Amino acid sequence: MFFLKMISRSFSRQFKRHLLIAVTVCLSATVSVAMLGVVFDVGDKLNAELSAYGSNIVVQPKSDAVVSDLYNTGDSAGSASGSSSGSDGGSTSDGSAAADSADPTAFLKESDAQKIKTIFWAFNITNFAPELNIHADAGCVGSGAGSAGSAGTAGASGAAASAAKCKATNVPIVGTWFAKTLHMDSGESTVAGMNGMRSWWKINGTWPKDDSEQAMVGSALAAKLGVNVGDSVTLDKTIAVGADDNTNGGTGKTGKSSTERNRVKVKIVGIFDSGDSDNSAIYMPSIAAQTLANLPNSIDKIEVKALTTPDNDLARKASKNPNALTQDEWETWYCTAYPSSIAYQIEEVLPGAVAKQVRQVAALQGDVLNKTQAVMVLMTVLSLVAAAIAVANLMAASIGERGSELALLKAIGATDGAVSRLMLAETAVISLVGAIAGALLGSGVAQIVGHVVFGSGITMRPMVFVLVFVLLAVTVLVASLSSIRAILGLRPAEVLHGR
Repeated sequence: MFFLKMISRSFSRQFKRHLLIAVTVCLSATVSVAMLGVVFDVGDKLNAELSAYGSNIVVQPKSDAVVSDLYNTGDSAGSASGSSSGSDGGSTSDGSAAADSADPTAFLKESDAQKIKTIFWAFNITNFAPELNIHADAGCVGSGAGSAGSAGTAGASGAAASAAKCKATNVPIVGTWFAKTLHMDSGESTVAGMNGMRSWWKINGTWPKDDSEQAMVGSALAAKLGVNVGDSVTLDKTIAVGADDNTNGGTGKTGKSSTERNRVKVKIVGIFDSGDSDNSAIYMPSIAAQTLANLPNSIDKIEVKALTTPDNDLARKASKNPNALTQDEWETWYCTAYPSSIAYQIEEVLPGAVAKQVRQVAALQGDVLNKTQAVMVLMTVLSLVAAAIAVANLMAASIGERGSELALLKAIGATDGAVSRLMLAETAVISLVGAIAGALLGSGVAQIVGHVVFGSGITMRPMVFVLVFVLLAVTVLVASLSSIRAILGLRPAEVLHGR
């Protein structure tokens, strides 16, 4: 009873001093809770932000992946020109005109693309879009279609004559999905396509509709063709036809082949500005591109946008050789949303495919996340250090002002331990009030930071509050003990006379 009475009298006598201690702890708790709350949630936020700028996993046929590795061209998601540009706008290292203008020779089945949403981490895959990257002549006039001649000089001259009537030749064409609704075997539905993969594009008009003869044109190509939204563009493509071969575009057993000019007319419903080489491309529904190239149900790439966990040593080890992992390592890696584990699972459901993470995007995510977390942790530590210094100074000043009271307690027989417990109890009550108020304010500040920076709230985890309370308790305890030890090290008469 006497102990509680001493604490209550202390608050009434030194209200301003104790209020300053509570405010100091409150501010430290506010900063700590806000920063740690963001730290524990910033990974998902940054992944969501960075994934808006393109895919982070690319799926290709195995043969194309081997060629990409061989010539060091497979580290970025290709854009309209196939191997010429990444989805993030970066160009590949080969830079050859031949590679830029070449059509794919290996394909995946478009009908298999939706299997991507059946993997273990299906809910982490936010979007994907299959692509058929081909080249054609645009703005063509005349008959165009039909046979361009037999194999040899006649065929080549016929194709050249047809191409000469076009405003642009060898134009990159991307056949893809835009907002295609997929109905899964599980009964669930999902929407996939370029609408969500190219959110940074500036579009005049609308996105094309899937399974239609609509298209959207890059701003540079639109200017070259002289077309606007609502106009139509004729696309012509020369394809090889083998009389003795059942495969598309192949030569027969006799070695003889002929070429034909396929023609598709599309309506321009949008003109986009991508800020990269895609400005010279045409995006159209996959069915229209497949008809133009005579490649039904064929795609040469799938861009995948997935929420992933930044790579660590385990993920890097697995990306080199998953078979080198121990059983425990393999289970941890497989059940964690690393880009490499998601890519591995995609390969499991797509026969003949190789899935690769876009290294630039993955490295950027990990680098930005680590730096952001480091800055926020440093701010938290500095706020705790500042709180410790401030509490120590305020405690020293408070104990100094109560020198006569403490000396009297020791003179009547109070031990150092009893006096220390009294001072610690006072500080604990004050700090607890400040910490609770700071935790509430910190939660509010974290939400403000989330909405201002990321456009969404921060998920506050209970461990954040536990960690902050433990750190503050240790900080205040150390500061209080250092101040009490300095005062109680003097004899009562010395404290009484202020020496």
